[in-house]
Amino acid sequence: MNIVCLDLEGVLVPEIWIAFAEASGIPELKRTTRDEPDYNKLMNWRLGILKAHGLGLKEIQDTIAKIDPLPGAKEFLDSLREITQVIIISDTFTQFATPLMKKLGWPTIMCNELVVADNGEITDFRMRIKDSKLSTVKALQSVGYETIASGDSFNDLAMIKASKAGFLFRSTEQIKKDYPEYPAFEEYDDLLAAIKKAL
Repeated sequence: MNIVCLDLEGVLVPEIWIAFAEASGIPELKRTTRDEPDYNKLMNWRLGILKAHGLGLKEIQDTIAKIDPLPGAKEFLDSLREITQVIIISDTFTQFATPLMKKLGWPTIMCNELVVADNGEITDFRMRIKDSKLSTVKALQSVGYETIASGDSFNDLAMIKASKAGFLFRSTEQIKKDYPEYPAFEEYDDLLAAIKKAL
């Protein structure tokens, strides 16, 4: 029994924070898990910037409403779901992901939750579980699945390493250089072919 575990941002949809950085004119928010391996540190830093600029959930959701999946992403996901089980494991938040899941045909996603005040201010975030990507892959393995994983950032490496096959997709040159043992792909057709071979 196989299950494919995919990252969301950078793999199937554009990076939400980069899109919001551009929409809001705050270039510091372009920093992502490609740049900062410590997700808690990154998120706390982001929340500080939002508070300083008086921005909340509504402003981010307005940007997300204009984001479409990456070209070819839905077709790739549909083709993959025809041949195996697929789950998206993301460090994003339900409040961000839901409109994007609709555009991708409602695949299964496991992600986190934002804590939002009545005035729309994002005051905190709740991670579903510690080391959520690795923990989820290990949990799937514990109930009889063999996992195949793909992602683009530092926070995907643990689930890639723990899986029977792992692939980098549209990753950074630095990550590809530091982890040459993982095949790296730029096109969905190539990633699909590699996953098929690993099944």
